[in-house]
Amino acid sequence: MAELQRVYLDNAATSWPKPEAVYRAVDEYQRRLGCSPGRGVYRDASKADQVVADARHRLARFWDAEDPLHVIFAFNGSDALNLAIRGALRPGDHAVTTAADHNSVLRPLRFLEETQGVQVARVPCDAAGRVNADAFAQVLHPRTRLVAVNHASNVTGTLQDVPRLVEIVRRAAPDALVLIDAAQSLGHLPLSVREWDADLVAAPGHKGLLGPMGTGVLYIRPGVEERIAPLRLGGTGSQSDEDRQPAILPDKYEPGNHNASGLAGLSAGLAWLEEQTPAALRRRELTLIEALLEGLRGIPGLTLYGPEDPAERVGVVSFRLEGFEPHELAALLDIRFGIQVRSG
Repeated sequence: MAELQRVYLDNAATSWPKPEAVYRAVDEYQRRLGCSPGRGVYRDASKADQVVADARHRLARFWDAEDPLHVIFAFNGSDALNLAIRGALRPGDHAVTTAADHNSVLRPLRFLEETQGVQVARVPCDAAGRVNADAFAQVLHPRTRLVAVNHASNVTGTLQDVPRLVEIVRRAAPDALVLIDAAQSLGHLPLSVREWDADLVAAPGHKGLLGPMGTGVLYIRPGVEERIAPLRLGGTGSQSDEDRQPAILPDKYEPGNHNASGLAGLSAGLAWLEEQTPAALRRRELTLIEALLEGLRGIPGLTLYGPEDPAERVGVVSFRLEGFEPHELAALLDIRFGIQVRSG
């Protein structure tokens, strides 16, 4: 029996395949440099420094951040979200999130709720996964210190109206920080952290940005770093005569060795995205979403979840087929057709 051609559709978990330039960048770093950035003045160490700096500057440009030093590298999206959430909240604080958010938001908040007395309000969504703006406004109050919302759902693909939600927060809870989880949208459509007026934006590097696993990013709006405590402490290659963590960015949040080869790959992924342009990629994605939804609607017994209008979602499409358990159907798609999807 001939081997089935692999049809990989699990890009909401990790994008694959990557552009060839990503593989080359990782390999070249490992083979030709291989040294730690920020730890030496010899020529190759300086080249390693430049790899990290290039990735930081490229990402700042890509999502329209004011200052590249406020682009903090993490090890994945969950790591970036934990830094934002656990760094921002103190015992007794009030936080708001939504039923549409990822466990990388919900679980840190639950942990702080149970261990530090943080009060957490969870805003419901409608059947399509949209946050109810009225319910959202009602749970905010002057004691709210953090509001966490995802831009696009990892289950339904639903896009939230981030500017509107941020505007509501600014009116009802002026002291609250706004954290946007852009895991499913960054790299898929044009966005600007400044136009959002967001305080914190987190994302992985290995999804829409097309970088390797082990990369993540957190944007911290200038001035907000004073309210975000670091999660990890250690060597930075700077102020080494001090036993206190440096307060300068990005060192405050980036102790230890960077995943430098991963950041080399991330930079290459960003370069590819810049060349293609997010606007053009979004147009192509909308065409594919529309074709997929149209085809799925014609299957008897199939229920689709999320908005009907492709413009109101990203390329995450969830469905259920009558007579099949999700894991059973996913296994059949793989075994019979080579189609690889997420089930749960």
